[in-house]
Parts: sequence; structure tokens; C-alpha cells
Amino acid sequence: MSTVLAGLEEGESRPSGGLAALLRRAPVHVAPDTSVRDALGRMCAERVGAVVVVDPASLRPLGILTQCDAIERVALVAGDLDEAVAGVMTGGVVSLPLTASPHQARLAMARYDLRHLVVVDGTGRFAGVVSRGDLYASRRLHTEDLVEVIQAVFDVPTLVDAARKVGHAAGVLVDQGASAEYVSEWIATLNDLIVLAAIDIAEAEFDLPLVRWCWLAFGSEGRLEQTLDTDQDNGLIFAPESEQDADGLRSCFLPFARRVNELLDLCGFPLCKGGVMAGNPKWCLSLVEWRGQFIEWMRSASPDDLLNATIFFDFRPLAGEQGLAVALKEWLLAAAGDNPLFLRFMAANALRSGPPLGRIRDFVVDRQTGFLDLKRDGVRPFVDAARIYALALGIEETSTAGRLRGAGAALRWAPRETDSLVEALHFIQQLRLRRQRVPASQANLVAPDDLSELERSFLKESFRQARKLQQKLQIRYQL
Repeated sequence: MSTVLAGLEEGESRPSGGLAALLRRAPVHVAPDTSVRDALGRMCAERVGAVVVVDPASLRPLGILTQCDAIERVALVAGDLDEAVAGVMTGGVVSLPLTASPHQARLAMARYDLRHLVVVDGTGRFAGVVSRGDLYASRRLHTEDLVEVIQAVFDVPTLVDAARKVGHAAGVLVDQGASAEYVSEWIATLNDLIVLAAIDIAEAEFDLPLVRWCWLAFGSEGRLEQTLDTDQDNGLIFAPESEQDADGLRSCFLPFARRVNELLDLCGFPLCKGGVMAGNPKWCLSLVEWRGQFIEWMRSASPDDLLNATIFFDFRPLAGEQGLAVALKEWLLAAAGDNPLFLRFMAANALRSGPPLGRIRDFVVDRQTGFLDLKRDGVRPFVDAARIYALALGIEETSTAGRLRGAGAALRWAPRETDSLVEALHFIQQLRLRRQRVPASQANLVAPDDLSELERSFLKESFRQARKLQQKLQIRYQL
């Protein structure tokens, strides 16, 4: 099995929106020699369903005991309630750092079928517990059956069947009118599990080098903004003992990466036409090589480099050693923040085209087709601007909405202003999802006449919000 979302390295900064925000109470823990009776008493007194067993000296988590565990392993077998919890706890707990995102926590819970997830600080000490209720508060994510289907995957046919079921269920959610934000999170969670299952299958077929590696998601997948119509954008990062070993390690990883790309293609994620895949030697790199690639893009800032920036700068770890991706992200934010000229080039590139608003007519459509491109003209202005703000301000968040909220907080935009930007983005995404459900339609394209009067009004206002965001960039970089 792949190492999923391994712990962050010590010393990382805490991004906004991490699991720390969900820990609303002091952590409840007991020592290994605490009796089961006393542990249950703590649960009742604290009104929690589980306690974490920690080492008294280091406060590192050793295991977890839930009320269900106590019933099954002690009460139902006439066990001794005075037995130490160390003898009945579940050891080898799955944990995530305080800096991990709620999406990473949902993914880990689904991956390992957990109801409680242990959270640790930067030194590995116990910090608290998040439950499914914490992560799905005020929302219902109907994933249980599909998660079980993906967890039961054991070969390629069952993997492909699971992906087909996920795609069908996503379409049903759109048809039922679920919000774009909800659908995107739902798709991201299930698609991530599909990718992880594909990696597991491929990993069993190859003897991979015994070095740290991490599978990276780029583009819309990296931003957690996949829709019903999406291809692959991924890469691989590894950590050789010596850079002289990089070429040899790459040759070992490439067959595995190509197999994963092939499996994902069978699952309905087409091979990237631009070759942005881990199976391409250009995107299967050591940590040092990835840094060198980003430096080259930032140094020359050619049109191709700026295009690459729109894909590769939106990355997140998916499988393997997350610490490698975290180290790369921290380095990139620092390097980009110290390169205002590159950010200015990115801003100028983002302002080359604006939202399709006309002075006389509501919209400026393509003269030949009569369509609006909701991805190019609608979503991209938000995505591009949010990326630039994230790099300039050191915002670790990869989602566009999260980046906009982070920028709004850092730059003290009025909360209503930030909310309007996010709502406009989500409305356009909602239209994209609905268009992708129309048989024989062109994904992301819509004719204004096919929209209701209310939809046209909302779309016009959403484009205005995109224009306001671009104007902020224009003023910030004096363009």
C-alpha cells in the first residue's frame, strides 16, 4: 500500500484553514497504563467517543481507544475493565499534522475507513482529534458506498468499474442541483481515492527504489477544482541520496508512473495532450531538479514559462511522502515572493484578456460560434489572479476560493467583497458543471440565449466581479 499523506516535516508554518481550526477543545488523552474503566470514565466525563493513548514523556500518540473498541474487546468477551488500555487499544494510529487541510483529513478517513483522526503538531506531539462530524458538519457527503467500492478494488477491471460509478454519481449530484463547491469537494475526494487505488495496483507490479517519493497533482486537480470533464495533470518528485543518482532513479520510476497514467486513462481521465504526466521524464524529477525547473521558469518568464506557471504552480501531494511536496511548496513561495518582476510578468499575462462583457450587448461572444467559454473567460481570471496573490503573499492554499479568502484577509478586503468574488467563481463553475451534463454539448461553452434571464443576470455580475479582481491586479502591479 502507498504511504498516504505522510507527516509534514518539523518547522513548517501553519496555513490558514488547516485542521487546527477544527480543534475546539483541549485534547483528551490517557497514559498506556490507564485502565479501560478509567478511560471510559474520561470519555463519559468529556463527552467524547474516543481517547488517544500517548507516551507520557514525549506526548506522541501510541494508539486510540473508542467506546466501540471497549465494548467489542472487553465488555462482550467478559474482559477485565481494569486492564490497561495498552492491551486493547488500536495501535499504529493514522495521524495528520495541524497544517493538513480538511480535504486531506477527509481523504485519509475515507482511505482507511476511520471515524476519528489523530492530529499532531510539528514535533509529532498529540494535538487533538477530529471526527467525521467535525469534517462534515452542516453537509452530507454521500460517499460511504462508493468508498467501500474503491476500497474493494483489487485489479484493473474493478478499478475501472469503481471510476465509472464515481463519474455517474457525480453527474447525478449535478443534476440534483448540488452547489459547485460541494460537487468539487465530492469529486476531489473520490477521484483522489481512485488515483490512490491505481497507484497501489501499479506499485504492486514494480520494485520501486527505496527512496522517498511523492505523487503530485497539478492544475485543476491540484486546486481541488476538477469538473466532470478533466484530463490528467500529474508529476512525481523523489529524493535521491545524491543528485548523481537522479537519472538512475528516474529510469526506475518512469515505468511505474507510466503504468499509473495508463490506468487513469482507462478510468476516464484522458492522457494529457501536453504531456504533463509523471510518466514523462520532464516531470519525474528530484527535489533539486524541481527547484531548478521553477527557477528557470521564474528567471526567463517566456510565454511558455508563464503558461507552465498556470499548471505547475498549483500542485499538491497525493500519495507518498508529503514532506517532499511541502518542502518544495515552502521553497517556491519564498522564491516567488522574492521575485516581484516575475509576478508582474504573470499579472501582465493574466490581464491580456478580460471577461467577455460588452458596452452595448451584455456579452461579447465568439463571432464564429456564438458561444461564451466559461472556463477561459469565466473561471480563468479568478484562478490566475488568485495564484498570483498566493505566490506574492505566501499563501499555501491551492484552491482558488481558499487563495481569494487568504488574499482578502491579508490585504484587508471587505469581507463582502471577498465573498462576492468567491460566489461569482462558484456560480460560473456551477454553469460549467451543468453544461457538461448536456448531451452532445461542448464542455465549457454556452450560448447566452440558452440561459434564463436570471442566469444571464448572475453571469453578467460574475464577470463584473472577475473584472474587479483584475483591476486589483492592475493597480497592485501598475499595469
